[in-house]
Amino acid sequence: MTKERILVVEDDEDILQLLTFTFESAGFEVRTATTGREGLDIALRQKPALVLLDLMLPGMSGLDVCRELKRLPETEDVPVIMLTARGEEVDRIVGLELGADDYVVKPFSPRELVLRIRAVLKRAQGVAENPQRSQWQIDGLALDLDAHRVEVDGEEAALTATEFRLLAELVRNRGRVRTRDQLLNTVWGYEFEGYARTVDTHVRRLRQKIGGYAAMIETIRGVGYRFKEQ
Repeated sequence: MTKERILVVEDDEDILQLLTFTFESAGFEVRTATTGREGLDIALRQKPALVLLDLMLPGMSGLDVCRELKRLPETEDVPVIMLTARGEEVDRIVGLELGADDYVVKPFSPRELVLRIRAVLKRAQGVAENPQRSQWQIDGLALDLDAHRVEVDGEEAALTATEFRLLAELVRNRGRVRTRDQLLNTVWGYEFEGYARTVDTHVRRLRQKIGGYAAMIETIRGVGYRFKEQ
């Protein structure tokens, strides 16, 4: 069975060694980088299953790396987990809004980190594992869970993995209101206390990408969002 490849971008050698040992012991293949630029280059060449990314890196910051990973078509669907210090709350919020899938605060539990990684990988790979209906066509908006593909008037929309999961969750529950907390729990995998506004940011970007069908995602003031019934 092929091992899933994780790219760890971390400039602290002690932490890097700990993470490498932890992930290899958990059955992953590990690639490492100590600078943001090196990490981005490796991600483009080898396309890992997931990137674990420190925010405080020499030269190119972790936020800049995350921005590039989510901008480039070769890596836009690669999940990113950020490693942050406790005092970097603003950076965590920005990272989530850039498309990062999760964050872990230092100091961290290696066991918890492995569980987080497996949860993110499962979400990234298993959007279509739900045996329910997997395809929707709403006017010119087409959603295919099996192919992990969204088309707008016949053209593929370049959604990030998080945006796709968000749209899929809204469409699956069309006609019903989904609160921000529900969306955080379902799309991101658990509660992000205090970060409900990141849902608003992702909805805004999602609306931009589906163009003329943006109005199908209704804002329910003070509660959350609802996808209009077909």
